[in-house]
Amino acid sequence: MTTLDSLATQALALSTGALLVTAALLVWRRSLAASARVLAVQGASLALLVGAIALEEREVELGVVALVVLALKGVVIPAVVARGVRVSGVQREDAPRLNPTAGLVAATGLTTLAYLVSEPISAAIAGRGVVASGPGAFAVPAGLTLVLVGLLLVVTRRRALSQLVGFLVLDNGIAAVAFLTAAGVPFVVELGVSLDVLLVALILAVLSGRLHAVIGAVTVDELDELRD
Repeated sequence: MTTLDSLATQALALSTGALLVTAALLVWRRSLAASARVLAVQGASLALLVGAIALEEREVELGVVALVVLALKGVVIPAVVARGVRVSGVQREDAPRLNPTAGLVAATGLTTLAYLVSEPISAAIAGRGVVASGPGAFAVPAGLTLVLVGLLLVVTRRRALSQLVGFLVLDNGIAAVAFLTAAGVPFVVELGVSLDVLLVALILAVLSGRLHAVIGAVTVDELDELRD
């Protein structure tokens, strides 16, 4: 194993560990401002994962994609969420459908499920000789965990911004799985998807702020009661 391969393996292990830790923190924390900061760390971890794949595959284009992921998912999108929190005035998720302890138990179960489900996926990919046949095979469950935890946040949170955080975690998980199972994603594709996600985050953050300004702090459930 060369020095670059060793560095790529260490970076991959660090990034996947950080992705799992940030997922657990997002389930545990109710502060939306803190969630925005954790999202920034998660985006940076995803960028590190892409950088590790770029080192392993010796692809300069993937290195550029890693920088784009860092800029958009590690800086711009979390900043949009943080601004949405300031504009809306909603600082905390006050009425989750699961308390933090139950949420962590559910997240643990989803992590176990992700590792069980990913075994045949990793085995199938290994036969194709792509990145997941190496150290990346151990990182595929982390991506699936993010997908499942993102769905958990969307389902169990009531505030619009909290559900936006869940959607972004879901998107990060899908991106992680795509990078690991396809040995990277073309630059144009990743840029287009990231810009789409940024647009959605902007719309939801502005909408949440306007809703708070017009009718006060409400949960998503309360929006069902609105009539023309």
